[in-house]
Amino acid sequence: MTTILQSILLWLLYLSSFYAFIPSLISRFFGFRVFRRGKSDTQFALTFDDGPDPHYTPRLLDLLRQYQAKATFFVVGEHAASHPELIQRIHDEGHLIGIHNYIHKTNWLMRPRTVRDQIQRTGQIIHEVTGVKTCYYRPPWGIMNLFDFFSKKERKIVLWSSMFEDWRSRVGAQRLTERMLKELRGGEVMLLHDRGTTLGADAHAPEQMLQALEVVLQEAERLGLQSVRVDTLMGGITVSESQNKNQPQTTLKLWKRLVVALWLGWEKLFHWVYHLRTASPEDPMLHFRSRVYHGARMEMSDGHVIQNGDPVIELHFDNQKLFELGVTSRSSMHLAIRMIRTMEQQLPDLARMVALEPELRSAKAIYGVSMINRGPEKFGFTIQDLPPGPFSAASKVYLKLLLSVIHPAGTKRLKQRTEQLVPKMIAMPLDVLLERYGQHTTQVAATVEESRDGSLLIEKELLPEQN
Repeated sequence: MTTILQSILLWLLYLSSFYAFIPSLISRFFGFRVFRRGKSDTQFALTFDDGPDPHYTPRLLDLLRQYQAKATFFVVGEHAASHPELIQRIHDEGHLIGIHNYIHKTNWLMRPRTVRDQIQRTGQIIHEVTGVKTCYYRPPWGIMNLFDFFSKKERKIVLWSSMFEDWRSRVGAQRLTERMLKELRGGEVMLLHDRGTTLGADAHAPEQMLQALEVVLQEAERLGLQSVRVDTLMGGITVSESQNKNQPQTTLKLWKRLVVALWLGWEKLFHWVYHLRTASPEDPMLHFRSRVYHGARMEMSDGHVIQNGDPVIELHFDNQKLFELGVTSRSSMHLAIRMIRTMEQQLPDLARMVALEPELRSAKAIYGVSMINRGPEKFGFTIQDLPPGPFSAASKVYLKLLLSVIHPAGTKRLKQRTEQLVPKMIAMPLDVLLERYGQHTTQVAATVEESRDGSLLIEKELLPEQN
């Protein structure tokens, strides 16, 4: 019995070696079916695995933009699905996005079909967000299996020529910097990580990676070395070519063009009659006006209350901007992400204006109406139903009509999500606005008296929820 068991274990060892260990060994040392190093004397590639991460990835992108460096991000599908706005930002800022499986699990422990499904699922998420299909793939821990050797030729497997154990906090920023500088040369493909939540990694390790990377980018600039995307190092297509191929082309029907013309004309008249102001004049999206609140008592989750007769600020979206975003978006998710990013960019401007002007600070609330039941909580908003009545009914008809015009899925979307398209009010306390979005105006915010009974209500018309 012992002999039989030993024989079975021996055969399992042979099979696992044949399935994954030997293929990984061959690819790692001989470069068979993989890309590991470029031939350029002046360009190198920074690659980042395991993200995106809501804390570290934005800081990494800021750092890359500061030094005009391009990089490649091999993303984990489940993280990409949770943070599509980061995937969109990575793409918009000119970086390459590759696949790192849907979950961070070695190919050694998965069947070929499971690996294929993981790759396809992650690729679909990337495509839905960016409109671009990716063919670049890096298996977790660089472990390939036998079937990776016989995968479709259009899938480009990318490994690395140098790694630095940046996933371990004990390495330390100084030693990590020394290791990276030692390998800084043309053609190098550097392996780094912008997330520390995978097995064997330290959650705060990306912090020291960011410190080391800044020094490396400074030295690369001094040496005349340029950080580029992996496809550039390989001789692939450029960003502009990729974007041009995937630019959505939208032709509106006659009735939609008429609705848009009336809609935009009404907005101009509304702005003129009510003297609307703009939070970000250089990129008009958020407009507002001061007025007195007339409506039912509104109580938010944190205890702030808005009552009939309170001074308020009414916030509106720019119709022209909404229309442009809608007709040029590739999907519901793409439209949602673009609107979320616009809000993130312009809410600080609104906070600055509120902090600067006593009249705005004296208002008890800023308010508006939304057709979307999910999503605004990420900004710090509280959602509340509109009281039934003529205003609620009219808002529902009006916003549904506009959604059918500007939404990428049009009337098809309305039929699928009718139960969710109900006008609602969205609220945020004023002190939360200043705390969350006033970081760009610290000096101004410091002069503002605390307003513990203030609140913010913001209109987020037509923002599709993320599925």
